[in-house]
Amino acid sequence: MIHYKSKEEIELMRESSLLVSKTLAEVAKIIRPGISTLELDQFAEKFILDNKALPSFKGYQDFPYACCISVNDAVVHGFPTKDVLKDGDIVSVDVGVFKNGFHGDSAYTFAVGTVSNEVKQLLRVTKESLYKGIEKAIHGNRVGDIAYAVQQHTEKEYGYGVVRELVGHGLGRKLHEDPQVPNYGKRGTGAKLKEGMVIAIEPMINLGTKNVFHDKDGWTIRTEDGKPAAHYEHNICIRRGKADILSSFEEIEAAEKANPNLCSDY
Repeated sequence: MIHYKSKEEIELMRESSLLVSKTLAEVAKIIRPGISTLELDQFAEKFILDNKALPSFKGYQDFPYACCISVNDAVVHGFPTKDVLKDGDIVSVDVGVFKNGFHGDSAYTFAVGTVSNEVKQLLRVTKESLYKGIEKAIHGNRVGDIAYAVQQHTEKEYGYGVVRELVGHGLGRKLHEDPQVPNYGKRGTGAKLKEGMVIAIEPMINLGTKNVFHDKDGWTIRTEDGKPAAHYEHNICIRRGKADILSSFEEIEAAEKANPNLCSDY
């Protein structure tokens, strides 16, 4: 069942989504070689709690952390650990918050130190594909139009692997609602997009094969060939004519540029 949101509910969701964005921006300020992903997770959780919200992921289906932090060949759902980041790592940080009865859910991939041009291109193209999907997230279109736009840009134009097993989703009082929003598919197919729907669009794109597997921790999803993956996610309210992006990368990108330990020229 798809839950349509009122104007008031959408503004509450915007508040939740922007808090996620601010959390990611705060994390961007401290990412560096030598810091552990567990430290990043604990820092993010404290920031969320200090802003009178709860981390959506902690306890969700028994997930034990506030963030999913996925490094290099980990696509999504990575466990924060005591392992420290190294120069050349790419790090996807996926965060959710629950505030005023609604969830926000956003993700951003950071490049630590010096990374190859190949990896820079993966990050740039994956982020571009998110916005190409958002362009199609308007009243009257269908979910397949978003999926096709993402797949066309990443798989058809660059030969990247588009993960099939994991998808974007509706968002609201529950962290995952209908409809599912894949990153691959045919135009004109899937659920019809209508004003008042709120969805999370989140391309998960692999440098190599689309195939993935579950790590032994039962959560972390890794690429089958060990090549890196990128992941970006925005919360979108469906409108007539143009999508309304409830989350924001503005503060995250500013923090990324200001942090000398991060590569932002991709």
